[in-house]
Amino acid sequence: MIYAVVMNYIEKQIEEDELKPGNKLPSIRALAEQFSCSNNTIIKAYSELEKKHMIYSVSKSGYYVVERYHSRKPGQMDARTIDFLSAGPDKNAMPYRDYQHCINQAIEVYKEEMFTYSDIQGIYSLRAELARHLQDLQVFTVPERICVVSGSQQALHLFVMLPFPNGKRDICVEQPTHFSLIESIKLQEVTAFGVEITSKGIDMERLENLFKFKNIKFFYTVSRFQNPTGYSYSNAEKRKIVELATKYDVYIIEDDYMGDLDSNLKQDPMFAYDPSGRVIYTKSFSKVMLPGLRLGLAVIPDSLRASFLRAKFATDLHTPVLTQGALEIYLKSGMFKAHIQRMRSIYSNKATLLQKAYKEYLPPSAAYSGSLSGFYSTIRLPNPLNAKQFITYMNKENVYMDDAKKMYLPEFEKETLIRLSVSQVEEEMIGIGVQKIADGIKELLNTTSLFSHRSN
Repeated sequence: MIYAVVMNYIEKQIEEDELKPGNKLPSIRALAEQFSCSNNTIIKAYSELEKKHMIYSVSKSGYYVVERYHSRKPGQMDARTIDFLSAGPDKNAMPYRDYQHCINQAIEVYKEEMFTYSDIQGIYSLRAELARHLQDLQVFTVPERICVVSGSQQALHLFVMLPFPNGKRDICVEQPTHFSLIESIKLQEVTAFGVEITSKGIDMERLENLFKFKNIKFFYTVSRFQNPTGYSYSNAEKRKIVELATKYDVYIIEDDYMGDLDSNLKQDPMFAYDPSGRVIYTKSFSKVMLPGLRLGLAVIPDSLRASFLRAKFATDLHTPVLTQGALEIYLKSGMFKAHIQRMRSIYSNKATLLQKAYKEYLPPSAAYSGSLSGFYSTIRLPNPLNAKQFITYMNKENVYMDDAKKMYLPEFEKETLIRLSVSQVEEEMIGIGVQKIADGIKELLNTTSLFSHRSN
């Protein structure tokens, strides 16, 4: 087939550095003339190379070699690093060129604003565009309630610090939860109560008791593709939690930074069940786009707006104008919607492969979590193994993962939980990586058993 010949030709040029990372490939017409074939043949060849993450396309510009593509020779696959540790977005699928165009355009559009201090709350035109964007996530609000922040973590840190209208001071968090929130709680010496989240969901009885008997100002939750478990609440669970919060005068901080990856349009955020201000909605663009942008948003009730903006002003004056402008252009152009469709497909495929590998390779004594979409999942190691020991052992096998111990409040800490992220692992390496993990579990269990037997 001619398209395969074209693919081999391009692959060879990349492997031999004749086409370097970031180089633009020949146009479809030029390559069709070179190989005396149809444009459709070249399009198919380029499409297949995209699937292999060797090249990527830029609308109205052409095809380019992936900046971070690393060549490999046959037989080297097993020796490569398998990175289940890194939790940033897939580097080979990021919209570098598209966003470069948006940055360049933003410089022209906002050149005057860049020489003055901007609105603490964010550029109004971006907030108006974000309000339209949020409608696709079933979050209906107005630009006046949206605050642009330097990643959702900035908003969370400020919420931990600020007094709330209910006059309460303590915090309730899922266990485990995002490491950065745990650090914010420790740094500000806030009293926090935990509620365990398992494969069966959250402990609703404990949650209600905490709301009822403790001085809880807000409950922090990641409602979709939770970090680190990968768990997503059902609509019934979300509605129940909002009802409990209303009953006991507790606010909810709903961190929906993975919501864009949810292809199930029937899933609602908690915000949809109480948009009045009881549920404070936050999201970030880091996990689905470029983490270096540090852009996020919070939908803030009127009762908190003044104090929140005062605290934000004290931390950074305002979020950078250039990145705000670029995001506005990226959203308006339709590039974001096209990018998200691609991200949903990539991460869904990876998550499916991960769950399949878990079922095929992990021993019954190792429990695992996660969904068929999103970044995260966990493995609970069988006793007497512990996460720190196991991670050190697997690093020698070039397999990397994270110790979930730091994602717990002190009284909930577990020594046996590891977190895996598939976002930066190539599809063909996922099964190999899980098989290595399974082999590592069996080998360490056998070693421990042998040692115990000799001691007796």
